[in-house]
Amino acid sequence: MRRRDFTALLGSVTALAIAWPLTVHAQQPVMPVIGYLSTSFPNAAWVAAFRQGLKEAGYIEGQNVAIEFRWAEGQYDRLPGLATDLVARQVAVIAALGHPAALAAKKATAAIPIVFMSTVDPVAYGLVDSIERPAGNATGAYLVTLSLEAKRLELLRLVFPNATRVAVLVNPTNPAAEQQLKDSQEAARALGIELRIANASSEPSISTVFSTLVEQRIGALLVTTDSFFVFRRDQLVALAARYSMPAMYSYREFAVAGGLMSYGVSLIDGARLAESMPGVFSRVRSRPTCRSSSPRKLSWSSISRRQKPLASPSQPRCSGALTR
Repeated sequence: MRRRDFTALLGSVTALAIAWPLTVHAQQPVMPVIGYLSTSFPNAAWVAAFRQGLKEAGYIEGQNVAIEFRWAEGQYDRLPGLATDLVARQVAVIAALGHPAALAAKKATAAIPIVFMSTVDPVAYGLVDSIERPAGNATGAYLVTLSLEAKRLELLRLVFPNATRVAVLVNPTNPAAEQQLKDSQEAARALGIELRIANASSEPSISTVFSTLVEQRIGALLVTTDSFFVFRRDQLVALAARYSMPAMYSYREFAVAGGLMSYGVSLIDGARLAESMPGVFSRVRSRPTCRSSSPRKLSWSSISRRQKPLASPSQPRCSGALTR
């Protein structure tokens, strides 16, 4: 199942949350308005899938529901303003895609219901009080993926054992950047790797980073989980190829774009998690709950046979999936 299928499921979940009866919620317009807040860029496929999910739940845009879309386009500092704008619009519910969007929505309102999809622990980041009893106005799904940075570094070392100096690419504006670095640094110490930190949050800075890595004689690169990096995957993959830089990515989309390898949660597992959400909202009148899931299958994707692989005396043929 692809990303658009997953978004359609989130649309169904959001529709079920429209009628969330919070006594502190402000008076709503006759036609409820859904606020769609995303950390990413406008995507026609995602929008179509979201509308389809709402339609399957009985909501059709323009007939019995309106949708206000807000895109941060990978610039996390825009999220607070976008969230505040949705609150001023008096939306009935906010669908927050990505934990930075959920955090911005949570800070902007304590009354409007928030349905989030997070890749970080929602308790640790203050989205909910607990998984079992989130309380407050936020609930949603927690798909474990950011905790895999250490495993990705381990696999990168396994494929390239001679790469003793590795760089980790981080978006410093990502609220999870500090935790990503901590996990990577701990793994690097355990593996005997010299880890260099590279920061990038814009298109020009990505190009600059690669030039610097070459000067520092970096042997391999770990690209951390970040929506901006996902959007700029073509640029990242092209630069890695230009500079012959072995790189490990977080999602299969990087490998599909020509990246050397990726390791992370499959979208199928994410969809399965979302499929269980309607049951959660059917019980929301009595007690909201939050779902957490560890991935059943972690997908390992490698470079296509059509492309020339980077030289490595110990590089194995990697394909299929690793499971745990």
